Amino acid sequence: MHRTVVLNVVGLTGELLGDSTPNLKRLAREGVMRPLQAVLPAVTCTVQSTFTTGLLPSGHGCVANGWYFRDIAEVNLWRQANQLVAGEKIWEAARRRDPTFTCAKLFWWYNMYSSADYAVTPRPIYWADGLKLPDIYTEPASLRDELVCRLGEFPLFNFWGPNADIRSTEWIARCARHVYDTRRPTLTLVYLPHLDYNLQRLGPGDPAVEKDLRAVDAVCGELIEHVRKDGARVLVLSEYGITPVTGAVHINRALREQGLIRVRVERGLEKLDPGASEAFAVADHQIAHVYVRRPERIDEVKSLLVKLPGVDFVLDGEGKRAAGLDHPRSGELVAVSKKDRWFTYYYWTDDSKAPEFARTVDIHRKPGYDPVELFVDAGLRLPPAHVAWRLLKKKLGFRYLMDVISLDASLVKGSHGRVTESAREGPLVASTDASLLPNRSVHAADIKEIVLSHIFD
Repeated sequence: MHRTVVLNVVGLTGELLGDSTPNLKRLAREGVMRPLQAVLPAVTCTVQSTFTTGLLPSGHGCVANGWYFRDIAEVNLWRQANQLVAGEKIWEAARRRDPTFTCAKLFWWYNMYSSADYAVTPRPIYWADGLKLPDIYTEPASLRDELVCRLGEFPLFNFWGPNADIRSTEWIARCARHVYDTRRPTLTLVYLPHLDYNLQRLGPGDPAVEKDLRAVDAVCGELIEHVRKDGARVLVLSEYGITPVTGAVHINRALREQGLIRVRVERGLEKLDPGASEAFAVADHQIAHVYVRRPERIDEVKSLLVKLPGVDFVLDGEGKRAAGLDHPRSGELVAVSKKDRWFTYYYWTDDSKAPEFARTVDIHRKPGYDPVELFVDAGLRLPPAHVAWRLLKKKLGFRYLMDVISLDASLVKGSHGRVTESAREGPLVASTDASLLPNRSVHAADIKEIVLSHIFD
């Protein structure tokens, strides 16, 4: 077996690979690089599940970063149990070939309770009084204290939110190097998220993105050099390409205007009531799963959505089958935005009635993905002082609400989820071993076998 390291450099595309990424460019030049055909939706949980199983969403069941759990009438995003992913995983297939094979799965999603030998994933501590503290979940459990002692606390608030930056990616890279050196896994899967942040905040054409490219390239360069000295093979890949957007589609507001959405009013604020709604959307970047309560209303809802400005097309049962999205977890309809638009989860029509979590970083309670969590509300009086006061209350042990996030969807300048029209705008895969990638573009479902070939060929 050959030790193999897979670096998932989120958001990296052929267009971004250049003078600002000398280490990644060198790997591609000395080895090989191919365009990667993403699945629909091109979002983290779906694409990673396809990478690890070789299946389309209709097979592994991860139809987005979250979905409507019909049996409990709740929307849940960013769950972590690996049992949600159907199909044989890369590490399970490798272990069948050689029982001595081991795998380290570092910050890839659905990382809890998997059959991988070593795992590290973000797992905040939520106190009863609302306090959220940074922490990680590891397998084995003893690895958690070892990593915190060696590397310090995982910088959770630099992993997502207004302060998201290179510090979380650097911590993950140091974690990967430590696990690689001390556990000697055959396969190491490493998630490096840094490019995701400003590509969504600023858009891929902003000159400031060059600094982010240099920063993540430096992290990758150190890791590649370290494991290559040890004789490891390296694969670099990405999940999707982030493209420029100029506005948002408020799909749930459109459904509400037609009387299809029901809300509960709690202390004057509105909460989506999905179990009582005739139709609602779980928005996830540029796709939205639309759940329709009664089959006889599906055509009515589809007719409404196809006319909605910013919607490109809507998949019904036949369309979902063609796209590999025909799974019970999918909505009765799946809407896809135009290339320069994205979907909000917003269902309220008056910001004064937005739920209390709308202005916070709260990836689990929001019934849809919210990239506006990357922005502090510029409308706050003295925003830094506002944030500092909230943090002081936290440190003093008081209950507090970190309600500092904007509700202005126009701030977002980059998005993903569609399959990009241009290969250079889309994801890529590169290898140190030119003979181990086909002489063509690579489909996301091929990655499982490609990784296995790097280990065993």
